[in-house]
Amino acid sequence: MARPLRSLALATADLLFPPECLLCQRSLLPGIAQPVPSRDFCRPCLAELTTDLPRCRRCGGASLDGGDEVECGRCRSAPPAWRALVVLGAYGDAVRDAVLRAKRPAGEPLGMALGHRLGEHVRSQLGGSSLDVVVPVPMHWRRRALRGTSAAVLIAAAVGAELRCPLRQALRRSRATPTQNSLPAEERAANVRAAFVASPWVKGRCVLLVDDVVTTGATGIACTRALLAAGAQAVYLAAVAKAERSLPIDGDTL
Repeated sequence: MARPLRSLALATADLLFPPECLLCQRSLLPGIAQPVPSRDFCRPCLAELTTDLPRCRRCGGASLDGGDEVECGRCRSAPPAWRALVVLGAYGDAVRDAVLRAKRPAGEPLGMALGHRLGEHVRSQLGGSSLDVVVPVPMHWRRRALRGTSAAVLIAAAVGAELRCPLRQALRRSRATPTQNSLPAEERAANVRAAFVASPWVKGRCVLLVDDVVTTGATGIACTRALLAAGAQAVYLAAVAKAERSLPIDGDTL
């Protein structure tokens, strides 16, 4: 009886409070000919969020020849510290709007929905990897207090729930740093170098590091090095979006 009662309760709630797409506010009530694909995004928005370019599976860089490479030429000669990078899509249009809105308290439901979608994608890309814990990229406590929320924590929590993997805030910022988007690309690595400290709890564990956007990868590298220095067995990186360095970026980025 539990399943029919739950379906009836959901149907009643939909009639009283019609669900809307978290991005465009289009109605999500199913039509006769075209049912909606989810309870959080309409079909066009979901397509924009999950359609992406072929990418190097190691660094996340877009493939120039359209191939889906395990490692691009740059990663074969100088691989990043993490094992693999999984992104939901390119930083533009619907994805950009979603990421920026998720950075504010009013966008927390959107951040959770993005996290669930990212978790599904991580499962499809890293299905053979044994992940022990999901760790969000931390904000400094002062910035967290001013903003009122942390998109990385919300996204990571939803990723962990989707993967049935525990969330652990095992990283902290040892010092406040200027936001990465306020600096030129060549200064970002120095800005976050040694800015993170990992808990000894990660020793021997396989970690999935999560944030909202990856650009130069400087923050991801600094966090990964801190986790490995604390004894993590391996680190994988997941983000909602990958931005190319030539594009303007808003908000905190990796």
